[in-house]
Amino acid sequence: MQFKDVIGQNEVKQQLIHEIQHDRVSHSQMFIGKSGYGGLPLAFAFIQYLFCTNRNDFDSCGQCESCSKVSKLQHPDVHFTFPSVQAISKTSDSLYEAWREQVLSDPYFDLEMWTDKIDPKGRSPIISTDESQNIIKKLALKSFEGREKVCLIWLPEKMNASCANKMLKILEEPPKDTLFIMVGEDMDLMLPTIISRTQFIRVKGLNKDDIATKLQAKYGISEQDALSLASFSEHDFIRAEHLAKQDSSEQSYRDQFIQWMRLCYGKDVIGMMNWAEGIATQGKNTQVSFLNYALHMMRQSILSNYTGEELLTVSDAEYQFLMKFGKFITNSNIADFNLKLSEAQYHIERNANAKILFTNLSFQVMKLLRKN
Repeated sequence: MQFKDVIGQNEVKQQLIHEIQHDRVSHSQMFIGKSGYGGLPLAFAFIQYLFCTNRNDFDSCGQCESCSKVSKLQHPDVHFTFPSVQAISKTSDSLYEAWREQVLSDPYFDLEMWTDKIDPKGRSPIISTDESQNIIKKLALKSFEGREKVCLIWLPEKMNASCANKMLKILEEPPKDTLFIMVGEDMDLMLPTIISRTQFIRVKGLNKDDIATKLQAKYGISEQDALSLASFSEHDFIRAEHLAKQDSSEQSYRDQFIQWMRLCYGKDVIGMMNWAEGIATQGKNTQVSFLNYALHMMRQSILSNYTGEELLTVSDAEYQFLMKFGKFITNSNIADFNLKLSEAQYHIERNANAKILFTNLSFQVMKLLRKN
């Protein structure tokens, strides 16, 4: 993968290129940020630029033998470690083809998507003690091509305590010409001793214009629809892509939201409970994205009331709905709407009972729609 294939993140790209050009690459680096911000694609582009034999000031050439090997995940001196389901495999090696297939098809993916790919039962993957021993054994060998050896560790926060402790010494004193590149999301779940041994690179949320441009190119949607999706994706391309893949049927977020608001405004208790039961059957990712969409529509409603049409980022169908619905969202209830929807998102992400949560939330929304 080349830097030009990574969405946005121009400042980070320049920083990484500068490190390599001035021979200031730390032996242990940590890309930290949500998966949808692009830490993993940045890491792949960084590795390809590092190994490229004909790189320029802006990117790897993409054509030399080293670029070809790295881009196909076939370079003998680049090793990958990622969470695995222990009942399926103790180490990353036997899941490598699944990993390679996922990366080559779409490098923007998160732990939930990876788990769905490798385990139909949805069991929680980890990086185990066996994997740490595997890493140490691989890196003790000489490089095949006489240059650097790289170990990319995806989601180091999934290391169990034993694995993390075994990794401390090699992270502090790696073999000669060995680089560790870690890509994580949550520093709070990592051992402080791991954190202290790495140089951090913050990967921030994406610009909505960059997300929209990518969505247009990949899915052929209109500029207006792409901007609408990007504006409530929370700067996260994975969420934006998930939304773009939804069809325009009654299961779309827009139709689901409109139905929900009508049921709540009409005090249709049976309908509200049936609606909550329906959304509870959908995956956590979908539920979180729907709540993001609801927050987006609340923000667009308040904008339509107080600023007019100029600042709205909605599709034509959403605009038609907002012209009628927006008047119910005012300065007397918008803060409460934002709070309740954000709290619901927080609890869904932490595996709350979705049916109970959305039923309770529906009654809260019913009350807030009448609060003017």
